[in-house]
Amino acid sequence: MQPTYLDYNATTPTDPRVVEAMRRYSLVDFGNASSLHHSHGKAARQAIDEARRKVAALLSAQPDEILFTSGATESNNLVLLGLADQGRRTGRMHILASSIEHPSVLGPLSALGRQGFNVELLPVTSGGYVDPDEVRIRLRSGTLLVSIMHANNETGVLQPVLEIAPLVADSNSLFHVDAAQTFGKEIRELQALECDFVSISGHKMLGPKGVGALYVKRRGTKRLPLAPIMYGGGQEMGLRPGTLPVPLIAGLGVAAELAIQEHETRERLASAIKREFLQALSKVEYRVNGDPSRTQRHVLNVSFPGVDSGALMLLLKGFMAFSNGAACSSAAQSRSHVLAAMGLPVERISSSVRFSWGPGVERVPFDRLIDAVRTLSESSV
Repeated sequence: MQPTYLDYNATTPTDPRVVEAMRRYSLVDFGNASSLHHSHGKAARQAIDEARRKVAALLSAQPDEILFTSGATESNNLVLLGLADQGRRTGRMHILASSIEHPSVLGPLSALGRQGFNVELLPVTSGGYVDPDEVRIRLRSGTLLVSIMHANNETGVLQPVLEIAPLVADSNSLFHVDAAQTFGKEIRELQALECDFVSISGHKMLGPKGVGALYVKRRGTKRLPLAPIMYGGGQEMGLRPGTLPVPLIAGLGVAAELAIQEHETRERLASAIKREFLQALSKVEYRVNGDPSRTQRHVLNVSFPGVDSGALMLLLKGFMAFSNGAACSSAAQSRSHVLAAMGLPVERISSSVRFSWGPGVERVPFDRLIDAVRTLSESSV
């Protein structure tokens, strides 16, 4: 018997309907989307165009504002590094981002810092979100870009991007939102959001791994001033070269379409599981990490006092698959920069775990979890 999978923020299972679409464009309509001189290539191009429309619809955007990438990491890099020339030309060398961004944002920002850009990381509250006033007081005439994730991957805390957007617009700076954790989930908020760039990941919303997209806002007939960070065949608006992975893109399109059709049911089921989670946890001592009123309905990051997160994961590995709040590498485990930025003490960080769920999760073995927490709590006394 497989353990109950509760690590949807890391990756989701691929919906069978998505897999079926990918199968078609792997085995039947397998042509190169750039080979328009024969029917196989035309069928592939039609699949690309259809997927672009479906992804755009989920954002209330236009299809020509959607650029396909290998995932949100590439999208983030393309925005941050692709604006560097614009910053140098205009003298806008100041960039704002939150201190809890994903490494795929912090990494490129670090590289830009070495190139002379002034990168300023915004603090977050103890609830795990950026106060819009922190953005307001730091914006200046030389600010090129503000980059704020829509929801944090560790805590599930939604950032106030709707409040931040007009502040950035008034400053004539550009606004980038990493929506890897919210695309296909926080649909209404994303559709209402006015920003310049949105990074999208397929495998966080029942789509395939290895594909994502970047929304690039058009102003009239003009696209925003991005420069490519790779060079080659000129595919994807001249910004992202390489043969398009038609099966993956078709799968992303189907996943986006399903998210629109099923989001109300998914939200209701996710909320029900969270209520059950909190009710079960009331039997032991715990602390929620992140403002509960701002946290996504399918995520719960909690600390159990006196319980080591690694020990808890090991004890439950046959029953539940989840993660701890720390970023892991093959060599060592480091302290979560997200929870540290929230001002949490080391003991609370070391006892933090993240549960995240979605479609396909119907029953959670709460009794096993509670027993494990009690066992480890008693052994630490």
